[in-house]
Amino acid sequence: MSESPEDDDLTLRALMGRPDYLRFWLSRVASTLGVQIQSVALGWQVYAVARETMDVASSAFFVGMIGLAAFIPVFVLALPAGETADRHDRRTILRLCYLAEILTALVLVVATAGGHASLPLLLGVAVAFGASRAFMGPAATALGPMLVPRRLLPRAIALNSLAWQGASIIGPALAGLLVALSPTLAYAAAAGLYLFALACITGIRGNTRPEVSPGSRWALMKEGLAYVWTNRIVFGAISLDLVAVLLGGATALLPVFARDVLHVGPEGFGLLRAGPAIGATLVAIVLARHPIRRRAGPLMFGGVAVFGLATIVFGLSTSLPLSVFALAVLGGADMLSVYVRQTLVQIVTPDAMRGRVAAVSSLFIGASNELGEFESGVAARFLGPVGAAVSGGVGAVLATGLWARLFPDLRKADRLE
Repeated sequence: MSESPEDDDLTLRALMGRPDYLRFWLSRVASTLGVQIQSVALGWQVYAVARETMDVASSAFFVGMIGLAAFIPVFVLALPAGETADRHDRRTILRLCYLAEILTALVLVVATAGGHASLPLLLGVAVAFGASRAFMGPAATALGPMLVPRRLLPRAIALNSLAWQGASIIGPALAGLLVALSPTLAYAAAAGLYLFALACITGIRGNTRPEVSPGSRWALMKEGLAYVWTNRIVFGAISLDLVAVLLGGATALLPVFARDVLHVGPEGFGLLRAGPAIGATLVAIVLARHPIRRRAGPLMFGGVAVFGLATIVFGLSTSLPLSVFALAVLGGADMLSVYVRQTLVQIVTPDAMRGRVAAVSSLFIGASNELGEFESGVAARFLGPVGAAVSGGVGAVLATGLWARLFPDLRKADRLE
């Protein structure tokens, strides 16, 4: 059954008319904007510091090390973080996470302003930031559905993605300008945005404490793992995301492409970083107005395949406009697959388990993003940046075909209900 235009208007108005959800949404916009600015500045600074004493290939390896440094705490803390989100007040968890992010940004401000930004310190900050994100992901994912009725959840997921992608467009472009002026200024801006996000989350007044399931912490963590493992649609969706982005993580090499392949400097670097978010935002706008009704599985697989093909085009491009276009297509395709996966997972998961399931999902996502950056850095060390990007795109396309055969139920998934 399709919704009428009146229903479409009702759902969007109802979502944005809920004060608690609006505060949550604004906090996601601000924090994502801060993360993007800080990440761009950190990647550029790590590469610049490394290039003072190393060649291009070795410096690219250290850019990839940022991803590994951020992933280690996610891997170690994901399951305890999910159990924490299902046992304690989710708003309080987010407030503590934002405080931790403010501290990491301030450390970068002081270190950079004082001329003490060494590679060990920058990578250490990435570890601390990853620990904060490990707890933030499950808590935020589980909190969102508590603030909206179930029937509004697919639209809320699309709007949450729109907030993330919109900030991801503005963030890298703004970061490129700020980094060109001063990395210290970029880190200070990130700290201010985290502070605003903290204020928004603090203003939420509704109930944000989940009903706690009985059992020990270890039993609750095992229950979350068992749910993901036995649900073939959920496991297939999040593992496909893991493999595709792990192989196709060319965006980790953007500092290398900006400086030594395309020769476009920090301003061009900001445009390249904004490219994926441009395409993702356009797709998120369409999905917010017109959620997927049918053929969800095939559309998700198609999105992952296009993601791989666009990665290949980006790797071979020697033109800034073509590179930005390829990254925009890559981002739009990824947004489509992420939307299907997140909607499937959140709709079928009971609220009492959302934190744990979100933790497992975030572990896969973190592995795909952060380990994807590390894999790209290692590949660039041996194949060069162009070879690393192209081979990763080919791997993502091949993984799409393999997962379509391994998970037929996911391939045949139809309605997101």
